[in-house]
Amino acid sequence: MTVSLPAFQSLPLSLAQLSLAAVLKCGQSFRWTTVSHADDTEYRLCLRDRVVCLRQSPTTLFYRSVYPDPQPSLTQAALRDAETLVWLQDYFQLDIDLAALYNEWSVRDPVFARMQSRFQGIRILRQDPWENLVSFICSSNNNISRITKMVHALCKQYSPPLLTFPGENTTYHPFPPPSALAESSVSGSLRSLGFGYRAEFIQRTARMLVDTHGRAALSHDKLEPAEKWLMGLRDITTNEAREELLKFVGVGRKVADCILLMSLDKKEVVPVDTHVHQIAMKYYGLKGSPNGKKVNMTPKLYEDVNAKLFNVWGEYAGWAHSVLFTADLKSFASYGLTEAAGLSNATIVNVLPTPPITPASSSKRAHDTFLEASDTLTENNYNYTLAERVKRRRRVK
Repeated sequence: MTVSLPAFQSLPLSLAQLSLAAVLKCGQSFRWTTVSHADDTEYRLCLRDRVVCLRQSPTTLFYRSVYPDPQPSLTQAALRDAETLVWLQDYFQLDIDLAALYNEWSVRDPVFARMQSRFQGIRILRQDPWENLVSFICSSNNNISRITKMVHALCKQYSPPLLTFPGENTTYHPFPPPSALAESSVSGSLRSLGFGYRAEFIQRTARMLVDTHGRAALSHDKLEPAEKWLMGLRDITTNEAREELLKFVGVGRKVADCILLMSLDKKEVVPVDTHVHQIAMKYYGLKGSPNGKKVNMTPKLYEDVNAKLFNVWGEYAGWAHSVLFTADLKSFASYGLTEAAGLSNATIVNVLPTPPITPASSSKRAHDTFLEASDTLTENNYNYTLAERVKRRRRVK
């Protein structure tokens, strides 16, 4: 269904607090789409009942929600727009002063201090845990571009279309609930879509959740019991939540830690892979292999890297790690807050007055299994597979 587009609303927010071009492109979330306009870039995410659209200037975040037909009344639209603002505050964790954290990390860490001005506005998202879990199961031995295609294909296959924008061919699909992915036939279907061995991991994880927690959501609730249970992991300790996540097929230590950090409020967690290990060796004195050979990511090495970086950055170590991680990526080599972000000082038309800001709510597997964890999102994995990366390094030598 094609719908009419409402005006953008504005929220005063500097790039020091949020850079969409970095945060939405650095491998945290894989479902945002971009639409290029003459003077800026628009970012869109399909939720279950609306599509959230964002644009950005150096001082302002512009947002609007687009709803499927029938369109809400003026009163209903005002209430739903207020919900969108609360969602934005929660999703981007805007109650956390990122500029203050950057200042703290700069005092603690001269390496961070040298890059903070160039890589401003990189914060951790507070994502839906179910979507985050499935997305990072997809991330095993994968790259961002392919993960993104897989996640969008999954949504198109297992979630009904919500709406289409006027003059565009793209149809937006929400993320499917656990019950939609729990049937045994899902595994074969996902394999046909190119998911490989991850297809079975996703289906079995969904089945585990549905069998344990139930399938049907209450009539007044948009979430299934399994989704609510996953959100409840925010309220237990990091170790307890990690233990629960490691029970799922396809979830090792690294994937579990990504979920802990990016959807379960465990801000101190630093997910460790080869890329992060290289950062720790390059900048923070962690020793590598004495003969220069590739180092296997053992449980002990994982803990050593994690402890080292936590000691450097403190309570929000997971947040700080994301800045260094992004800054060290080749895909961000030319990143600059104005030019690369596609920002413009031009005024965006059809902007409504800024509504009152609603405060966000805040809440606080055997070696072979562990090896599953050391898989995703190394520096060159953003653009190349492991085999391709090794070949490239050999050519350079």
